[in-house]
Amino acid sequence: MIRVLFVCLGNICRSPLAEAIFDDKVKKLGFEQYFKSDSAGTSDYHIGELPDERTIRCAQANNISINHRGRQVNRVDFREFDYILAMDHQNLQNLNLMKSKYGFEEKEIHLIRDFVEGSQGLPVPDPYYGGEEGFHEIYQILDEAIDHFLNTIQERHRIYA
Repeated sequence: MIRVLFVCLGNICRSPLAEAIFDDKVKKLGFEQYFKSDSAGTSDYHIGELPDERTIRCAQANNISINHRGRQVNRVDFREFDYILAMDHQNLQNLNLMKSKYGFEEKEIHLIRDFVEGSQGLPVPDPYYGGEEGFHEIYQILDEAIDHFLNTIQERHRIYA
């Protein structure tokens, strides 16, 4: 089982949407037996909360089911997840500090857009302080990045339909 964790700041906008998109793609490919995913935030701002209403509406508009409660990244995540994907540089930096603190220096953490040729190093913008259009923009960004990530993982782990 390949375990993937998507991480943003509060775990109510970008990372739960990424998790939902990923799960939808995995299900459509018939690869549920190969993957387990989750999402978390580097902050404790929204622990136990449902995703932002705009995140939920965006997922629904794209016929994607979203079922998540906000949680914070913890020590166990560094041991349990094979791939940890950060949404932006601040979260990447926070995760790298946490992995050192918890003794997981060897754990690789990636920006999610690093899997998209020409988008390496680019963040997924935080739509929290904007309107609905920001959520649809990040949906497009995540949809593309997750396609590329899944292709990479399928090749790396030799998973074929």
